[in-house]
Order: sequence, then C-alpha cells, then structure tokens
Amino acid sequence: MEAINPTDGPPAIENDDDEKRCIPGLLDVLRAAQQRPTGQRPDACVVACFGDPGLEEARAALDVPVLGIAQAAMHAAALVAGGFSVVTSMSATIERAWQLAEDYTPNHCLGVYACDIPVLRIDSDPTTIEPIGDLCAQALERDESAAIVLGCAAMAPYAAELTRRLGVPVIDGVAAATVLAEALTVLR
Repeated sequence: MEAINPTDGPPAIENDDDEKRCIPGLLDVLRAAQQRPTGQRPDACVVACFGDPGLEEARAALDVPVLGIAQAAMHAAALVAGGFSVVTSMSATIERAWQLAEDYTPNHCLGVYACDIPVLRIDSDPTTIEPIGDLCAQALERDESAAIVLGCAAMAPYAAELTRRLGVPVIDGVAAATVLAEALTVLR
C-alpha cells in the first residue's frame, strides 16, 4: 500500500475550485504509477478526497479499479445502517456531498453537516475530534440516522473513537475504499 499526494494543486481541498485544481495533478500521479514496471504498478487506486474529484477521469485513464472515498463510505453506510448522515469539513462542500449522495445512494443520506474547521487544522489538531463528535451527535439526533459518514479524509483517525462514543457505525471513507479496493483486486 502506498499513499501519494500530488505536488501540484491546492494543499487542501475545501471547495469546488480546489477540487477542479487538484484533478490534473491527481491524474498525473495516477498515470505515472500506471507506467511503472510490471510488479510495481498499483493493483487499485483510491482517491482520498471526499468530493471524489477526478474519479471518472481516473477510471477512464487506468486499467485498475479506482475508488473514491465518498462512494465507498456511502455504500458501506447504506449497507450497514440504511440511513446515514454526513459530517464534512467546510460548508462549501455540502452541496457536493449531497450531489454524490444522490448519485451513489439515493434515499439513504438523511443530512449533510459541516463543522467549518479547515482540513489542514483537522489533520494537525487532534482536539478537533470534540466539535466534530458533537456535530455527529447532533446529526444523528436530527436525522434519526443509524450511521455517520465522515466527509473528509483528514477525519479518518477519528472514526473508531467516534464509533465508540456515539454507539453507531462511523464510516471512514479512506478505510472503506481501501478495504473495497483490496476486495476488488481479489475478484478481478
């Protein structure tokens, strides 16, 4: 398993413009990985941004499974819980999260909420689990949902602790997409 951050593009993806700007660098990294010698090429790829930027383009360009963390997380949540709520980073991403939910799991996403904590702060400040956890609890109560989907890759380290605290599945898309990618390589 290997994680690569493209050097071109924004340092964090917090809105539609950031998503558009990250796609060329993402595709360059994925194509370069695909050009490696046999045995060093990826068996599958995961786009670890909740907006699933460049997902369709990457799938068209590569001959291996390419998964997005939003798609994997939403399907996992729909399978384990039925109705779920999404807690994402910035308010600017709410509309995109709703679009993806409608595309991937119609009628399963019951609400999308933003903590309005910048991605790089979530990534570097473990105390952000507190307001994120509070928002998850509010979403569960408001939506009467049975699971939470974390709508930002930077929230991944919080999934297990929030699952314990909230008593419902808290789905981390990075883990969901990685496990699904592993499964798809076996099924190919």
